[in-house]
Amino acid sequence: MVSQRASAITWYQEHLQVAIKAARVAVWAWQVDSDAFAMDKHAFELWGVPWSDKVTFEQLSARIHPIDRDRVRAAFNATRSVDGLYEIDFRICLGDEVRWIAARGQGADGGIVGRMMSGIFLDVTSRKQAEEGSELLAGEMSHRVKNLLAIAAGLTQITARSAKSVEEMASALTKRLTALGRAHDLVRPLPGEQGKAALLGDLLSILLAPYDETAAFSGRIRVSVARMGIGERTATALAMVVHELATNSVKYGSLSCETGFLDVTSKIEGNNISVIWAETGGPAIAGSPVLKGFGSQLIARSVSGQLGGKLTYDWQTNGLVVTARMRLDRLSK
Repeated sequence: MVSQRASAITWYQEHLQVAIKAARVAVWAWQVDSDAFAMDKHAFELWGVPWSDKVTFEQLSARIHPIDRDRVRAAFNATRSVDGLYEIDFRICLGDEVRWIAARGQGADGGIVGRMMSGIFLDVTSRKQAEEGSELLAGEMSHRVKNLLAIAAGLTQITARSAKSVEEMASALTKRLTALGRAHDLVRPLPGEQGKAALLGDLLSILLAPYDETAAFSGRIRVSVARMGIGERTATALAMVVHELATNSVKYGSLSCETGFLDVTSKIEGNNISVIWAETGGPAIAGSPVLKGFGSQLIARSVSGQLGGKLTYDWQTNGLVVTARMRLDRLSK
């Protein structure tokens, strides 16, 4: 009977170790009186600290992200008085790398054995990155919907300025909204249409076509850029930039009034190309606004991340000038 029980315990321990290793679970134990931590090999690898028989909480705290450090300390102290299971997620810094760790255990000395509390660490970096990506996507989609509504309102005002009848306005507005749909397809291509290249000038003309006036106010938007092909990712990034700038121009800039003009030109210098967005004739600009909105951050990130470039804003009294400086070798991608 004893040997059967010993065999069962051995079998359980062996399979428990296999399960722990397969699940990438790091095991820790906290000595309540000495405040020392004991951890398995995987935990030391996870925290990026050299192997030792034990490690102090202060040593581990030094690697916790400064924003999370006080919160983690308070949470671990609270485990002595809060009953039941607990879990806390926090970041640790390993040089330039940031990892997300989930610490789980039992509070209020629950299950304590020999003045030693036990728990596990889990690397939840992938999950946290996926959550952040989902939040960013939700924010981007919300911003785009608001932009499209603002654009539709602006296009209605533009069309109303030159239309002589309700029928003429309805026809012109329908054409503009259809053109807007074509431009939107450049941002999110339909299945089977990905990977198509385009000419830089054609891309900009298609994107800006919905905003150009007809009849007496035609030709307010002029595009004159270098003839060169661009890839899908470049087209997507530039489309986002143009949509954002055009939306703001329709609401506040040169495209918000009858007297405004927009010129889009380019300049090649060495291994870089600058696409210059110059507005004139719009409402007077007083000072330089602080660009903290989601849209401004989104297009700045697109230009820097995807195109290896930078956006600069020059708030002149007679109109805004935006320069998108990009690397030539990125444009074909």
